[in-house]
Amino acid sequence: MRRPIDSLFGRLALLVVAVLLISHFAWFVLIRVERSQSQARYAVEEAAFLIDAVRQHVARTPSVPLPSRVRLVDPASPEVPAADQELPPALKRFVEDVRERLPPGSLVRVGAPGRPPILWVHEAADRDWIVVPMLALHPPRPRDKMLAWLGTIFSVAVMCALFVAWRLQQPLAALAGAVVRFGRGQSVPPLAERGPRELRELTRGFNQMVREVSRTEQDRAVMLAGVAHDLKTPLARLRLRAEMMEEAKLRDGVVRDVDSLAHIVDQFLVFAHDATDRSEPVVVDEQCERIARSYRAVAPGSPAVRTELAAGPDFRLPAATLERIISNLLDNAHAYGAPPVIVATARRTTGWELSVSDHGRGISPQDLVNASRPFVRLDPARGGNGHSGLGLAIVERLVRRLGGVCEIGNAQDRGLRVAMTFPFTTATRAAPHSESAW
Repeated sequence: MRRPIDSLFGRLALLVVAVLLISHFAWFVLIRVERSQSQARYAVEEAAFLIDAVRQHVARTPSVPLPSRVRLVDPASPEVPAADQELPPALKRFVEDVRERLPPGSLVRVGAPGRPPILWVHEAADRDWIVVPMLALHPPRPRDKMLAWLGTIFSVAVMCALFVAWRLQQPLAALAGAVVRFGRGQSVPPLAERGPRELRELTRGFNQMVREVSRTEQDRAVMLAGVAHDLKTPLARLRLRAEMMEEAKLRDGVVRDVDSLAHIVDQFLVFAHDATDRSEPVVVDEQCERIARSYRAVAPGSPAVRTELAAGPDFRLPAATLERIISNLLDNAHAYGAPPVIVATARRTTGWELSVSDHGRGISPQDLVNASRPFVRLDPARGGNGHSGLGLAIVERLVRRLGGVCEIGNAQDRGLRVAMTFPFTTATRAAPHSESAW
């Protein structure tokens, strides 16, 4: 099961959201603290300014009455607050800040609780206590407009950051898809070099690698096709001369060897062929049943072929490709396996499955890795029976060309089993042309 967090975009999105969330929370806390400190500083400056204004008013215009909430109180009055009064932490810090703001030796006290906040100040040169109103200190509200603004900014920042992350991972996603297609043997057009500098260099290197590998494959295909094509005419003449021999035993042996060589040449041509199969898609179940009947009819001495077809009419593959796959696997089972040979189809959760299995000795585990390598014969003693070691390599190439996966292994009840899984979109990707490229 694919998880979104496993993708590059998912991890970038998670990182972006986490960083933005932490940064916005830090800014929110910092702004609240700074706003509280700014309010306290403003209240201290306002109190110092008001006290200085009262002192100047008394010194210059003593006959003019003071405002209603500003008054002078005799130090002996019982209204003077006690020096050891208990204050809340915020108010206690405010009193200390006012005392630091005033000249040294100043006394600062706060009026009795339950009344509007009143500040009592007495400096060394003052005759009376100066009583002035003070700005009330209100703690920041838990919910205010700042939360809404931060939420809006956070949402816009997340959307912009996710868009940038998506744009950054697009070239990498295209490169990953191209690597998967190239690994399956499908054609890969050159990728656009975009994105950061490192990604552009990686894409440029991948394009160069694809070109070099494609050029090497083309050279090998041309060489194999040329050699195989040039061998067809001498083989035809050799067969004709062999059939003209009078000794039957010698004639049969030479004809059998010529047929083996012709079969190897045909395998070379099929392996070298790299064109897209444009034959009409056919129902795999019906075509497998038809191939099995034909195989039993033309090769009565071959291992018995059974079919277990359960995929249904929706499983379709190009006719020529399917013919090559089944024929190569049946020939391989005939040469190396034991009856019965079972051709089976099924619909799995991962895609369509086509498998061919026999009941022979199978392949040793250490040889499974080399089973589909071209020109590798796991049974060297049978090198002269017309097998070139290309059968399974051709099957794997054809399967990969259709976007499928080929798995070669031993069945539970002995024997070799070749299981091919095709995506559900295989039939829809097949070209609708009727001509065969084979």
